[in-house]
Parts: sequence; C-alpha cells; structure tokens
Amino acid sequence: MKKKLLNRLVASYHCFDNLKVIKKSHNCIFLILLMSSIKNKVQLIGNLGANPEVKTMEDGKKLARMSVATNESYRNTKGEKVTDTNWHQVVAWGKTAAIVEKYLKKGSEIALEGKLVTRQYIDKDGIKKYITEIIADEILLLEDDAEYLPEKE
Repeated sequence: MKKKLLNRLVASYHCFDNLKVIKKSHNCIFLILLMSSIKNKVQLIGNLGANPEVKTMEDGKKLARMSVATNESYRNTKGEKVTDTNWHQVVAWGKTAAIVEKYLKKGSEIALEGKLVTRQYIDKDGIKKYITEIIADEILLLEDDAEYLPEKE
C-alpha cells in the first residue's frame, strides 16, 4: 500500500519540469525542486509609511528609497483580532524610481516585486551595521484615485 502511494506521489509531481526525484526508498521520497526562476524573489503588498526619498545621482540616474508596511491579521486565543505590522526598506532605481517619485506618497497602497539584498556599512561611531533591503524591479500602484493618474491628452 505504501509503495503504491509513493509511486502515485512521484507520478503526480512529474507535471513539474523542474522537479527531480533524487532518492526513492521504502518509506521516503526525496524530491528536489529546481526553482531557479524564483530564487531570491520578494513580492509584497503594502502601504508607504512616508513620502519616498528620491535622489538624482551624478550620472542622472534616479534612486528612490521608501519604507513599506505590510499587515498580517489573525485571532488570538481569546478570539480578539490582532494585527502585526512589518516594515520593509525598499529601493528603486532608474525608471522605476522616476515612477515612484511621480505617483507615490505616504499611505499609497502598492504591490512590488524585487529581490532581497543585505549590505554592510560603518556608522558614525565606527560600528559595522547590516541592512537588508528590497531592490524593487516592478512597482504597481493599487489605488484607483484620479489624482495619481496621468492627465489624458
């Protein structure tokens, strides 16, 4: 019975091109999913906590920095609704930064996709610090508010 179930399980996973069975034994199947297309991928929906900070670099390229809040709600053991907020530091470059500058402001609801990057720096007291940021590749404004939309020509 177990062997039939294991074989069915393996057969059902063959629809994934990037899934490989690396070992099959009497009670276990070891599967590896080659997920190269989603390595280091972040997708968030949240709200800006402040107006974005946008700088133009010496070469003319734009850099936008913003803080995005995501909320997760659940009920605790007493049945009360609890909301946890997480803050994410987001960086956008080039055309994406120009769009951020033009259309986003504090409170804007956005969806974004990018990758996580951790960098280190030395603060003013000489202490090494680490920061993890999301480098945004795509940002989508989720609000349907006329003041954000470009004027029709």
